[in-house]
Amino acid sequence: MILSDEQKVKRFVVPRYAINKLSFAGFVMLLFTAGTMVVALALAAIIGESNPYMGIFVYMVLPFFLLIGMGLILIGMYFTRRKVKRLGDEAIPRRPRIDLSKSAHRNTMYMIIAGVLFYIVLSVVGSYGAYHHSESVEFCGETCHVVMEPERVAYRNSTHARVACTACHVGPGAGWYAKSKLSGAYQVYAVLTDKFPRPIPTPIDNLRPAQETCEQCHWPEKFFGAQQRIFDHYMYDKENTYWPINMLIKTGGGSPTTGHTSGIHWHMNIQTEVEYIARDEKRQDIPWIRITDRQTGRVTIYQNDDDPLTDEEIAAAVPRKMDCMDCHNRPSHKFRSPTYAVDYAISTGAIDRSIPEIKRVAEQALIGDYATREEAEHGIANTILTFYLNNYPDFNRENIGLIDQAVAATQYQYSQNFFPEMKVRWDEYPDNIGHFISPGCMRCHTGSHRSSDGRELTRDCRACHAIIAQGTGDRAQMAVNEEGLDFEHPEDIDDAWKEIGCFECHTGTQP
Repeated sequence: MILSDEQKVKRFVVPRYAINKLSFAGFVMLLFTAGTMVVALALAAIIGESNPYMGIFVYMVLPFFLLIGMGLILIGMYFTRRKVKRLGDEAIPRRPRIDLSKSAHRNTMYMIIAGVLFYIVLSVVGSYGAYHHSESVEFCGETCHVVMEPERVAYRNSTHARVACTACHVGPGAGWYAKSKLSGAYQVYAVLTDKFPRPIPTPIDNLRPAQETCEQCHWPEKFFGAQQRIFDHYMYDKENTYWPINMLIKTGGGSPTTGHTSGIHWHMNIQTEVEYIARDEKRQDIPWIRITDRQTGRVTIYQNDDDPLTDEEIAAAVPRKMDCMDCHNRPSHKFRSPTYAVDYAISTGAIDRSIPEIKRVAEQALIGDYATREEAEHGIANTILTFYLNNYPDFNRENIGLIDQAVAATQYQYSQNFFPEMKVRWDEYPDNIGHFISPGCMRCHTGSHRSSDGRELTRDCRACHAIIAQGTGDRAQMAVNEEGLDFEHPEDIDDAWKEIGCFECHTGTQP
């Protein structure tokens, strides 16, 4: 039996309602989109996915067009059926009938089953891919490249560079995953409409408690003893005199079930619970502190005698329970000050210390008022090259290679720590670890926080660290006992350092 083309169509293809331009367009879109997804998924599996925009295209954009194609097919069939019925075809049943004894219906059913199975497989793979991609570092840091560039660059330079962004910002569990995506929806809107602040404000109000994120890896109850740190500093003299401080940081920790807790991690709600009230959004002004001993139940409140809160302010405030983020507030997103950046470049050899006054000159070059990164590169080069051409012509002529290297190293430090488009630099984000260029520890340990019975929150340096060695050359000192050395300022300022905080003079650049 020889069938005509029309008979072949009726025997094999879907019912006649699908033979229309709209359904045909949907079918073409469906096939093209599905084919593109299959090819993209195969390529991603073979060569790996590194481009965040490719992930968005494959896992978020293409599935949308897949649904549009399916919708067009159904809409076309619906309007075609209405048209045929309006023309007076009495044979049209109220509802579609499926008769598997007819080859056309069977073939249609086979196509539908195959299409549904294919779509389910593609949906499962695509959904998992979309979840995985939305949790990736590339998605978090590179999709909104201007907005998130400062955080992405700082993260890549941090000790957490191998930890996924979501491990800290979201953590385990479906609840916080859903919250983060709802929050992210507004952030997408803010980026698209250019309504995001510059710089991005911190701290983040709805950040998940550190006990549920940080302590998945770090466990203060298991910490004991101290950690040795060497801080490399260079002075602002012609020789860029090296002034290191070798210090034991009394990290401490410990579980109350195995012994008395001690050290800096005494604050971490192990044996005691620490709460505080801050006056400002950045939590730098802390006039009120409440400490609860969990074993005895004793509660002690400390107030800053120099500037206490009123009873009305205390009643209206909601005390914050202290956790890791109150000190480690920049664990993966540190923007280094000019002082640190130049010290680091000198100590690693990127800038040659033999260049006279390079510490001071490089810092001055970094803090110029630059509107863009390109302007900064030109300004840094001009500042350094002009200085040595005018002030050290002989050295400049004989060591132009060293000076060019210093220019490149200073430009690199700028690119890693300064982001003029987002108005990001070190003084926009105070770092609460230590108290060198930010109040940090001295937000509470000022010497003026006292309880009602006269007890004072200590300001003793040795409570948190012991200096093993400091200085260099003829002024080098080495501790002879566990008490450590008294701090010696490299410049003679008498005992002024005992009366004020380091951060009151050291703001991140030359005092």
